[in-house]
Amino acid sequence: MQQLLRVQNFCVSMDGFGAGEHQSLERPFGHADPGDLVSWAGATASWPGRTDAGGTRGLDDYFTRDFTHNIGAEIMGRNKFGPQRGPWQDHEWRGWWGDEPPFHTPVFVMTHHTRPSFTLSDTTFHFVDGEPADVLEQAREAARGKDVRLGGGATTIREFLDADLVDTMHVAVSQVRLGSGVRLWKSPDELLDRFHQEVVPSPSGVTHHLFWRR
Repeated sequence: MQQLLRVQNFCVSMDGFGAGEHQSLERPFGHADPGDLVSWAGATASWPGRTDAGGTRGLDDYFTRDFTHNIGAEIMGRNKFGPQRGPWQDHEWRGWWGDEPPFHTPVFVMTHHTRPSFTLSDTTFHFVDGEPADVLEQAREAARGKDVRLGGGATTIREFLDADLVDTMHVAVSQVRLGSGVRLWKSPDELLDRFHQEVVPSPSGVTHHLFWRR
């Protein structure tokens, strides 16, 4: 069975930005309000961080539940791991994700400044410097036959799209404009030469864009 490279539940604004400018430790999404981009998922019954009963069911909940289905490894850019740039100054700081990261798989962090791997709960972070195809090969081996999730951010997803390595993609477009930041696309039509597309609006206000290879 083919191991797919999948983008899942990646959130962008109406003008195609996955994060705003001026990312920092206190503001992972930069000037963007993260609630404007991801509140649709946080409102679902299946949101992993939910501590109370309830939450929405239906389309949004389906995508939230599907996030971990048949995923054996994740690839992310350094900016998704943390806001630092250049050589690592502090190996004690271990990312935005806390002591129990939501990935539950090996995670390959793409960076030009490698550091030793470490494990938090059931997630091991590996820091790799390589071309997208080489990193994907490592992730596929670690996934042991399951699919690999490409977690973002937008720059990393574009690198894999430009290398023609992405098999399927789900992008949730929120009804907010950021004006600037880290952009996934100017228009989803940019991808239609290589992908089929379906667009499904949700009662929550987001629009789910589904892509798969032609």
